[in-house]
Amino acid sequence: MINKIQPNISDAEWEIMRVAWTNHTVTSKQITEIVKEKMNWKQATIKTLIGRLVEKGMLKTEAVGNKYLYSPIITEEESLKSKTTDFFDHLCNRKVGTTIADLISEATLSHADVQMLEDLLQQKKGEAVDSVPCDCIPGQCDCQHSHS
Repeated sequence: MINKIQPNISDAEWEIMRVAWTNHTVTSKQITEIVKEKMNWKQATIKTLIGRLVEKGMLKTEAVGNKYLYSPIITEEESLKSKTTDFFDHLCNRKVGTTIADLISEATLSHADVQMLEDLLQQKKGEAVDSVPCDCIPGQCDCQHSHS
C-alpha cells in the first residue's frame, strides 16, 4: 500500500500543482499566466492558492532577487498514487474491479495504453483470487459478504 504522503489539496490547488509539476521551477507570474487561460482567476486568488500549497508542504520557495521561485516537493506521480490509494481506500474491496472497469470504459486511451493494460492484466491473472474478500464493517456496504 502506498503511504499517504500528501495533504488533501483542493481542485483549485491541483491546477496550480499541475503547472509546477510541468515546469519544475516557476514564478507566481508564470503560474498566473498559465492558469488564467484556463480558470479566469484573479492574480490574488492564484497567489492565495500558491501560499496554501507552500503551507501544506506541496511547494517550496526560493527567493531570487525580488521574486520567488516555486518548485514541487512531491512529484505528480507520487500525488497521483496517493490520490488513487486514498480513493480505493474508500471502496469495498469487492467494488474495486468494477470501479477500475468503469474508469477504463470512460477514458480515452491510445493503442499503447491499451497494450499496457492488457500486459498488466495478463500479469495480474497469475495473482488473481477466486473471490475478493470484503473489508467493510457491517452496514458499510451492500455486498453479499456475511459480516457475522
